[in-house]
Amino acid sequence: MRNRRVSILALLAITVTAGALWLTNGAVTPKEATWNDVVAEAGKGGYRLITTKDLWKRYSTKQDRLLLVDTRQQWEYRTGHIEGAVNFPMEPTWLARWQKKDALGRFLGEDKARTIVFY
Repeated sequence: MRNRRVSILALLAITVTAGALWLTNGAVTPKEATWNDVVAEAGKGGYRLITTKDLWKRYSTKQDRLLLVDTRQQWEYRTGHIEGAVNFPMEPTWLARWQKKDALGRFLGEDKARTIVFY
């Protein structure tokens, strides 16, 4: 009877471990986003999308009212970025955004009137 219990517990431990590995591996690789996904996500978050033409106009004329945030990893940022951009590395997952929400709020500061562009 004791061997049977040990076998059942071992099988349960293996099943839980395999399930946890399967779930975490599925979350690591995000699916490739389509333009419709971007538009839907922006709408849910209350964000407004702008064109590169509009961005260039703002960058050329109102640079002091514009905050460019490069969300790539630090090593990518160091290899080249838009002049004046600041780096805030963030993975493209909801979990990463949720975990860094408070840090991002502190990073962006109190000025709600400026335009913030994430790329």
